[in-house]
Amino acid sequence: MRYVSPMTFSRITIDPAVCTGKPCIRGMRFPVARLLGLLAAGETRESVLNDYPYLEREDIDEALRYAAFLAEDESVELHPAVTAK
Repeated sequence: MRYVSPMTFSRITIDPAVCTGKPCIRGMRFPVARLLGLLAAGETRESVLNDYPYLEREDIDEALRYAAFLAEDESVELHPAVTAK
């Protein structure tokens, strides 16, 4: 049996005084959701880093790990879409 240590996040911060407590990158007013949204919309890592020079490659890596961590912990019941007749 393998012991898996809990995932820790050193670059993701949650502060009620910053972005109403949403998870942000390194205490900056840059929500993790915004970074993930950019990547999901097709932006490359390089374009994100060019457009937001205060972000670092490790910020992107940790945001993706954080998303995977949340997705692993969450269960959502999906229902088929209802189509109009």
